[in-house]
Amino acid sequence: MRTTLNISMPAALKKNVDLAVKNGNYASVSEFFRDAVRAWENNKLVMDLKESQRDARMGKVKLLRSLKDLR
Repeated sequence: MRTTLNISMPAALKKNVDLAVKNGNYASVSEFFRDAVRAWENNKLVMDLKESQRDARMGKVKLLRSLKDLR
């Protein structure tokens, strides 16, 4: 199921979005924003992973040797 989202943005940003669609980089304005949200989600995943790696290097994590360690 899809839902509609209305946003407001400066005219210069809207012009850039429209240009990206016009140039064929995206099929529609909606596709542009879906791609932007996916990129944000991927970036967040990478940042969370890097934070976990830092925590591991600093010894702030418990290493699991088996599923029994989850209990």
